[in-house]
Amino acid sequence: MTKSIFTCLWFLCIGTTTWAQITSDKPARNYDPHALFSPSFYTVGSTITRSADGSPNVGYWQQSVDYKLEASLNDATNVITGKEEISYKNNSPQDLEFLWLLLDQNLFAKGSRGQDRMPVGVRSRYGDASSNFDGGFKISSVTVGGVKANYVVDDTRMQIRLSEAVKANGGKVKVQIEYSFTLPKYGADRCGILPTKNGDIYAVAQWYPRMCVYDDVLGWNVSPYLGPSEFYCEYGDFEVNITAPASHIVVGGGTLENEKDVLTAEQQKRMTQAKNSDATVAIRSAAEVTDKNSRPGGKTLTWKYTLKNARDFSWASSKSFIWDAAKINLPSGKKILAQSAYPAESDGNKKWGRSTEYVKASIENYSKRWFEYPYPVAVNVASNIGGMEYPGIVFCGYRAAGESLWGVTDHEFGHSWFPMIVGSNERKYGWMDEGFNTFINGIASQDFNNGEYRDADKRDYSKYFFGPGSEGIMYTPDAMKEANIGNALYSKPGLGLQILRENILGPDRFDYAFKTYVKRWAYKHPTPQDFFRTMENVGGEDLSWFWRGWFLENYKLDQSIENVYYENASVANGAVVTLANNDQMALPVLLTWQTKSGTKGSRILPVEIWNNTDEFKVKLDTKEELAWVKIDAEKRFPDMKEDNNTWTAK
Repeated sequence: MTKSIFTCLWFLCIGTTTWAQITSDKPARNYDPHALFSPSFYTVGSTITRSADGSPNVGYWQQSVDYKLEASLNDATNVITGKEEISYKNNSPQDLEFLWLLLDQNLFAKGSRGQDRMPVGVRSRYGDASSNFDGGFKISSVTVGGVKANYVVDDTRMQIRLSEAVKANGGKVKVQIEYSFTLPKYGADRCGILPTKNGDIYAVAQWYPRMCVYDDVLGWNVSPYLGPSEFYCEYGDFEVNITAPASHIVVGGGTLENEKDVLTAEQQKRMTQAKNSDATVAIRSAAEVTDKNSRPGGKTLTWKYTLKNARDFSWASSKSFIWDAAKINLPSGKKILAQSAYPAESDGNKKWGRSTEYVKASIENYSKRWFEYPYPVAVNVASNIGGMEYPGIVFCGYRAAGESLWGVTDHEFGHSWFPMIVGSNERKYGWMDEGFNTFINGIASQDFNNGEYRDADKRDYSKYFFGPGSEGIMYTPDAMKEANIGNALYSKPGLGLQILRENILGPDRFDYAFKTYVKRWAYKHPTPQDFFRTMENVGGEDLSWFWRGWFLENYKLDQSIENVYYENASVANGAVVTLANNDQMALPVLLTWQTKSGTKGSRILPVEIWNNTDEFKVKLDTKEELAWVKIDAEKRFPDMKEDNNTWTAK
């Protein structure tokens, strides 16, 4: 053995012994930096359809589907009778020998999977095992190209077995379906019937058989509709004719093509005025609701709506509607119409009288911040639904007022961007619409009227986000405890994006990357990885540790101050703070301090201090005696043990 080799081995042994002594004296901590900062987050690179940078690749394809829909509402029986023609285009590289459709109303049929999974004695917004309601689609006819089809219905899905495959790369097929169903009074907080003193309000959704998505990730997406997990739809054009009692107002999420047939002359005049007014204009006032002259004569009227490049269509009908509107000013210079429809019980400036103002402000703000709103109208309907979104129209609780009405209105219209414009798979990844939306809602509340309803809530939600009963963000909503959905799908991902914007990337880099993501995936179907990759590539940051800790895992955060001392025991030499990362999540350290004379200081330490250690020492820029040192004094992060975040001089 040469002397140089012996010397190296000797130093290695001494180093190993010293390290063993150091680590044996350290407190046990539940943090492994190698697990958090592992480089193996992305296991697959670019494919022909999706690029490594998070954008659609040159071979990206997507199916398209157009609908011609007819519906007739019987307000005595609550039965809706419908006809539809589906024009389906197969842009995939595979021939399709069968088609899958969604029959979401079958959730309300006796014996549905969604109802059977509800335990007796448990009340849920998504169903009730003791309910005697027997709903669901009654299919009377299914044809393909005018020929009787071979089809099978299984719970909330229908498979049509084709006699001739729909050819790849542009093949087309037409499907015709005739059906009826009884609208449930409370349809899993998606649709329903609200009784009011002047008549029922019908909020109608999931009201026609819809095509399942066929994509490059799973092929046919055929998960059953159980209630908690929402929807995944293809894009296309809609032509919709709705026949209702002549006493009813019918509002829909599209362009009303026959105003002269369904509105009085005075209402047409007011509608024209509203289209040019920033102030709210009454189309039908509260005093006119019980006036027969506020509606054209006859027994029934057919309302004709169109909507382009959308993933769904919904509507509402009632003879009790107060109806008002105002114009929305979009960044391109285009003008569209904000509307509100609500009963007398919701009238008043402290209630729904401000609804159209809220709608207008919400749409204008999001259009400026992220991406221009694409639909011709934005309609807010008061109903017995707490809050539910569809293209161009939303349903909100009729009792909402003031701040609560602003909050639910802004939230539901925020969904116009996620998932209506950016068409993520809500069935599997509920956080990609609810979490993104919760995040943009927080910014919108700061913007509206200079923070009229700004959320200044600083409560500690860490125990709910990451406590023993919590669940991770990436679980499908159907597989979550219902009590955890609000945290895991809404608040936790919303806060995660806020932290990413304010404390990791910064607003400039974050906003540019986020807007790029929306632009790239508008009217397309992104996956979580497409979002992660876009934010990293555009934002210029490896964020795999953040996605892993916050989104993929349910890691907990516990930062602490272990010790504070003065270098060489002299205040003049400055103070050294020993920090620790005690649990598996890591984030930057937001450090603040104050001297005994009252001088304050702060410092932000990057997450990289935790790359290879669970303990870190930092020197503070002060030559005075300290009164206290704190981690995250403003409580921006959900730290599990706040009592170890502060050091106070004895």
